[in-house]
Amino acid sequence: MSAGRGVCGRSAGREGAQVGNKRETGSYYEEKAAAFLRNSGYEILERNYRDKNGEIDLIARDGKYLVFVEVKYRGSLEKGWPEEAVNLQKQRKIRQVAMYFLYSRGYPEDTPCRFDVVGILGDRIRLTKDAF
Repeated sequence: MSAGRGVCGRSAGREGAQVGNKRETGSYYEEKAAAFLRNSGYEILERNYRDKNGEIDLIARDGKYLVFVEVKYRGSLEKGWPEEAVNLQKQRKIRQVAMYFLYSRGYPEDTPCRFDVVGILGDRIRLTKDAF
């Protein structure tokens, strides 16, 4: 992942998680990520924002920044670090959805924003600020 902040123009065990479909699993870990971010001082504004181009897991405020957050979970390193799943194609899609979010909600073009990734590996949560 490449850094690029600018203007847009810990414990996550599976206790209580339903062993079911990907959506249920995703929702469980998105909630864990949201709690982690709140404890880190973020204000969660939206969850699972969708438009015709895709979805953003969490949209939050961190100080002066509007933050678009992608949450990735892996039970093990067998398929690599969770953050590695946010490849260039996924980054482009998230940026496109973020641009539409800003436009549709009337945010000015100079709104300071950034893209963070919350990687959850087993029971560890890692936050990568300004991930791309």
